[in-house]
Amino acid sequence: MTARAAALRDQGVDVITLSQGEPDFDTPLAVQEAGIRAIREGRTRYTAVAGIKSLREAIRDKLRRDHGLDYAIEAITVGSGAKQVVFNALYASLDAGDEVIVPTPCWVSYPDMVALAGGKPVLVPCPERQGFKLRPEALEAAITPRTKWLMLNSPSNPTGAVYSSGDLAALAEVLGRHPQVHVLTDDIYEKLVYDVRFATMAQVASDLFERVLTVNGVSKTNAMTGWRVGYGAGPLPLIKAMNTIQGQTSSHTSSISQHAAVEAIAGNQNYIAGFVTDFRQRRDLVVAKLNEAEGLHCRTPDGAFYAFASCAGVIGKRTSKGQTIETDTDFSMYLLDQFAVAVVPGSAFMASPYIRISYASSLADLKRACERIIAACTALT
Repeated sequence: MTARAAALRDQGVDVITLSQGEPDFDTPLAVQEAGIRAIREGRTRYTAVAGIKSLREAIRDKLRRDHGLDYAIEAITVGSGAKQVVFNALYASLDAGDEVIVPTPCWVSYPDMVALAGGKPVLVPCPERQGFKLRPEALEAAITPRTKWLMLNSPSNPTGAVYSSGDLAALAEVLGRHPQVHVLTDDIYEKLVYDVRFATMAQVASDLFERVLTVNGVSKTNAMTGWRVGYGAGPLPLIKAMNTIQGQTSSHTSSISQHAAVEAIAGNQNYIAGFVTDFRQRRDLVVAKLNEAEGLHCRTPDGAFYAFASCAGVIGKRTSKGQTIETDTDFSMYLLDQFAVAVVPGSAFMASPYIRISYASSLADLKRACERIIAACTALT
């Protein structure tokens, strides 16, 4: 959708792109300066595959400070974004036919990464009436002797759902009966929560500590998507295997980005509160406006910067050009082609009929986009 929107923009169309999960804030100045300083000081050579010691120490201290988790730096690895860390973990641990439970709606890459690593993604629907969250009974029903991993993303892309400590404890009770199942927690939106408290599985269920890989990074919280720095902390044998995979693929993360990430993780992070305040204002605007649109319904997300709106009410309607809206993809293309707003269909996240709107854009653009969406819905018959 982003590529198609860019092509239309090149043709002179005033497209508003709400399809990318990327903060519109600049990387904080202190982090920028840390990267520049690394260049000027000649820190541009190869690093250890697992990452520079100072960054892994900063990650260790952060996990201890924020969640009471105690890892040796040898049990921490740094990758080129959280995405690479997730893939390395799957590739290092899955045998052919091993199963990975993926609650849906889910981030688009999870099922494909499982398949690329030779595993079998087991998609477990988590409907809106359940807050888009995995229930213990659904987890129990999905586990088989071949289950290797449960993947949890909280706050969630695309729904913004956040698992409470109680939610995680209930899942942990199930996992306690199945020692072959490990847990991969993708906490990349950890700091971007509204009126709820963030919790992560290794923190909530200490008895599962040696079965949990905690994944995070600096992309979303610190507005550093292009710097490509993610990390994982978990059982030492798994981390060693992941480092082996990385050593034969990307070698290591950019040395400059790693030095900048030390500042992002260990430095002053007062700016994050400002990010959250802005995102909250944008969220409230978008949710209110989407709920004004005929045929749309949007619950208020508790975290991240996405609104996941049901478009069930527009399915079966017709456009002014005589096209019938049969799927959420049809609706998304209609919004782009006739009203110049780019969103992502829920089918990309294994959930239909929904659309995902990123509110990581300016209030002005969000207002304009929402008015266009309302007009688009009104124009359907």
